[in-house]
Amino acid sequence: MKKVYANATEALDGLLRDGMLIAAGGFGLCGIPELLLQAIKESGAKDLTFASNNAGVDDFGIGILLQTKQVKKMISSYVGENAEFMRQYLSGELELEFNPQGTLAERMRAGGAGIPGFYTKTGVGTVIADGKEHKEFNGETYILEEGIFADLSIIKAWKADDTGNLVFRKTARNFNVPAATCGKICIAEVEEIVPRGELDPDCIHLPGIYVHRIIQGEHEKRIEQRTTRKREEA
Repeated sequence: MKKVYANATEALDGLLRDGMLIAAGGFGLCGIPELLLQAIKESGAKDLTFASNNAGVDDFGIGILLQTKQVKKMISSYVGENAEFMRQYLSGELELEFNPQGTLAERMRAGGAGIPGFYTKTGVGTVIADGKEHKEFNGETYILEEGIFADLSIIKAWKADDTGNLVFRKTARNFNVPAATCGKICIAEVEEIVPRGELDPDCIHLPGIYVHRIIQGEHEKRIEQRTTRKREEA
């Protein structure tokens, strides 16, 4: 089965439709599938729901899809770096489902494992718990969270082989792995595709069984918050 595609547009061919739920990997601007997001923007698909740790910044990441009003709803844990996100949410143009960060990761992981729901103490007594089932276990209150079952997963990895085995680098691993597993179809963009057998089996973070399509490309690797200080005099 062919897994390696020439570019993001080709990899997305036949998969996009209006109103679909997309799980996107990345942590801040680290490890985001920027090439696939650009191709989704160019496709014109609209009324999209994204399950993602964050919405990028105004002109990068999912932020470029907010600019074009292609996103109907965000399922996120952090939205603090995107002014357009804030504007659309406060004006009622964008739906938002807030999730604590660990809960969001577990909802993705649960979906990938075929688990429809789980109970957690996180969020009890806050607006996160509004409208959710409450249940007591050993005298403690928990709320029911549902697993995320996405129509499509888009992720970014460091290396892949042609069977889809993936290796991530550092923080990029945080949300990319659970995001990859919860989609019916998973597309991975990578920095390098290596020959089969070159990856150490003990160092593979995501087995190729979860990955359906792969592209290789150049990435910007933008810094989200650049903090500098003057060099001390010698």
